[in-house]
Amino acid sequence: MNNQIFNMLSLHSNINKKGLIIDLTQSEKRTFIRFFALYLGGSFILMFFIAYLYYENQTKLYFDLTKTKMQKEVSSITAQITFAHMSNNKIDLNKFLLSDKYKIAFYDKNKKMILGNFDDNIDFTKKIIQHEKHFILIDDSTHGHNGVYFIAIEENLFYNLKQKLKIDITYLFLFIYFIISLIGFYLAKLFLKPIREEYEKLDNFIKDTTHELNTPISAILMSINGDTLTAKQTQRVKLSARKISEIYKDLTYIFLEDTSDKSFIKKHNLKELILEQLEYFMVLAEKKNINIIIDLEDIIYEVDKNDFTRLFNNIVSNAIKYNNPKGSISITLKENFLIVKDTGIGIEKNKIQNIYNRYYRATTQSGGFGVGLNIVRNVCRKYDIKFEVESKIKEGTQFKFSL
Repeated sequence: MNNQIFNMLSLHSNINKKGLIIDLTQSEKRTFIRFFALYLGGSFILMFFIAYLYYENQTKLYFDLTKTKMQKEVSSITAQITFAHMSNNKIDLNKFLLSDKYKIAFYDKNKKMILGNFDDNIDFTKKIIQHEKHFILIDDSTHGHNGVYFIAIEENLFYNLKQKLKIDITYLFLFIYFIISLIGFYLAKLFLKPIREEYEKLDNFIKDTTHELNTPISAILMSINGDTLTAKQTQRVKLSARKISEIYKDLTYIFLEDTSDKSFIKKHNLKELILEQLEYFMVLAEKKNINIIIDLEDIIYEVDKNDFTRLFNNIVSNAIKYNNPKGSISITLKENFLIVKDTGIGIEKNKIQNIYNRYYRATTQSGGFGVGLNIVRNVCRKYDIKFEVESKIKEGTQFKFSL
């Protein structure tokens, strides 16, 4: 007991001196930036790869389409030249140079230009000559009709289509990337939200623990100022020390102990365990003018004594803490049921399902730091104890355990 009080006094002193505050600003920023950078980087690489494949595919499509149109144009010209030759008519090649879509040149057997409106150097060993801003198609299907052996046709639209495609893809890329960035920003905030909530719960827990320890510690310090203690001061010290001991046990049970390895399960008379604990609670209840009504019968149950007292103490402690002055608490142990009913402030129906979560508090009234009912649930799970809660605002709460 003395070691527990010393440990709690040291903890209280350190908290008061250092002001234990959790500041997550820097860690949140780092986490946010890393997540956001990874998300944006991954999205950029994926989108760039998709955009590149789309650009290459569309470029090939445009090229094939342009080539088909040029071949169709050349076929039309070749047909006209061949038809004129077969009809023994001369053909005016100048009319073909009037096209606003293509530049055309005609070549003789020696690959010298007969007529044309472009002066590119032609490599007649190739069917297609591709330059930076255009490409040229070479056709030899005239077979010398009207002295034309080769036709070269140059297009000037493919490059413009490629440039327009680049611009369109770039704008679309930036627009989609902007949308993805907004979504990523929202997801990053959503990702951090539960972390911040948990740290806020922990921060509140530390503050509540400090507040919970302050009352008994202050009572002890005030009571031991003199050389001798009166009966009232002695009782106050005992109650405060017991309170600190209970807090210490709850905290070590939650955070430090491996309950599966440290249990000493044997048969106990639950009535005797309850009466033993009530010696402490009767004094607390008298201070608040709360009447404790007991109706107990002998029930033998296999349990670790510390586990059962934790369960019982947390339930009764809450019944006193959240009760009204001059209220009452009834404790019934009969037919393998333990029932604790109070006339306190009650719990809102929509909050009952959360009261067993660690750090959760259904109300800011009175003290507490939200681990008591979490301990109760853990003990019940350990021994497969079924329990149910009934509560009404301003009427009270009842806990019923099936042993």
